[in-house]
Amino acid sequence: MSTSTAGRALAAALYGDDDASLDAGASMLAADPGADAELARHGEELLTRAWRRGWQPADVVRCVGRELEERHVRLVAAMIRDETGGYARLPPRWPEQLEALAAVPGWAADRFSYATGVLELYRLLARLPALEPVGPAPGGAPVAGPVPGESRMLARIRALLAKAEATGYPEEAEALTAKAQELMARHSLDEAALAGAAGPRGDEPGAVRIGVDAPYETAKAILLDAVAGANRCRAVWNEGFGFSTVVGFASDLEAVEVLYTSLLVQGDAAMTKAEAAQRAGGRKRTKTFRQSFLLAYAQRLGDRLASATRRVTAGEPTLLPVLAARDVVVTDHAERMFPETTRTRVRGATDPVGWDHGTAAADRAHVAPS
Repeated sequence: MSTSTAGRALAAALYGDDDASLDAGASMLAADPGADAELARHGEELLTRAWRRGWQPADVVRCVGRELEERHVRLVAAMIRDETGGYARLPPRWPEQLEALAAVPGWAADRFSYATGVLELYRLLARLPALEPVGPAPGGAPVAGPVPGESRMLARIRALLAKAEATGYPEEAEALTAKAQELMARHSLDEAALAGAAGPRGDEPGAVRIGVDAPYETAKAILLDAVAGANRCRAVWNEGFGFSTVVGFASDLEAVEVLYTSLLVQGDAAMTKAEAAQRAGGRKRTKTFRQSFLLAYAQRLGDRLASATRRVTAGEPTLLPVLAARDVVVTDHAERMFPETTRTRVRGATDPVGWDHGTAAADRAHVAPS
């Protein structure tokens, strides 16, 4: 009876779009506790299918959070923890993503509510499309580890940016962020020199997905694109699923993620401070102020980051051919992954005061070495 109950419930819920079919499936499951094991196995199958179609744990959780509710995030986090516990080895970046899920609490509810939540979640998981893969699925062949010495350099960069985020003095934040970008640029040059010495069979580009969350996704995607471009990577934004895929060499990809996250933190703090000053002056600022602020912040930082990279690169003219060759390889890899990208004109910067404040904040987060 249990198997047929789960089968009928899943058929009713997953292949119908109306609430009536969902309620019918949940009622069947709530009345038959013996169907729970098969229902759980079906969830594992849906996740395994998602991994094979290019999804990673953070992507699935982000999608569920955007499309459904908090209880569904709790459900899928528990499902992912259980499903991935059965693999002998995990791809790079998966352990960090799973560690973040460890803090997500479970969800307790009556049997009907719980079954409804599970079926709503399965309905979404069953319809996930294939994504461009950015790494192997779990359980596959082991992947080469990071470049020797990369972790220590990244730790130095993280430490500098953490101090920049924590300080209340703009000049100190500027100096710390500038030093971090300088280290990133020099590290990229060192990797290029090693690749040039290794000849044409050096390392190959890879890709990572970085969340671009609401609100003000457009400004955040522009900022990530600027950070990626300044660090010899390419970013492609998927607005529908709330992430950008960044393509580049391994050492550059990690640096992009670290710097982007830090600049978001600094920008949010500066925007909050600017808004408070505006309100104290009796001028009410709303969504248009914040959107204009972040667009200006992203645009101005793009110029600053590019300038910093040019300065550091100018000191190593013998590496220019190697850098040019690596840029071509990264661009080619990105175009093969995303052959149908489109460019979009950005609109929404309608508040000149917000724009001025955002530009000033970007100047304070200025990353060109002085």
